[in-house]
Amino acid sequence: MIATSVIRALGALAQEHRLAAFRLLVQAGPEGMAAGALADALDVPASSMSFHLAQLANAGLVSPKRQSRSIIYSADYAAMNGLMGYLTENCCGGVACTPVTSCARPITVAKDVA
Repeated sequence: MIATSVIRALGALAQEHRLAAFRLLVQAGPEGMAAGALADALDVPASSMSFHLAQLANAGLVSPKRQSRSIIYSADYAAMNGLMGYLTENCCGGVACTPVTSCARPITVAKDVA
């Protein structure tokens, strides 16, 4: 992926309803979901959901297809995997991550000092 595509994809996902819709579409699998079903599931007005889905489609993260009178949206898994690959490309200093090699740093919890 090129940086401009990554920025566009991350920008599209940087909104609560678009992120939630994309996650639902990823869960729905290749058959996708109708725009109306997404709007109902997220309790978002249909017009707003259409706007959000258009933003996700413009970023290349979802694909619409007409099915009778509905528009069915599905996640573009290749784009999602490309984005994840771009973000993790240099993980672990270029060494392949294995179960033994973890990129995660330990989480430290600040203690309340009174």
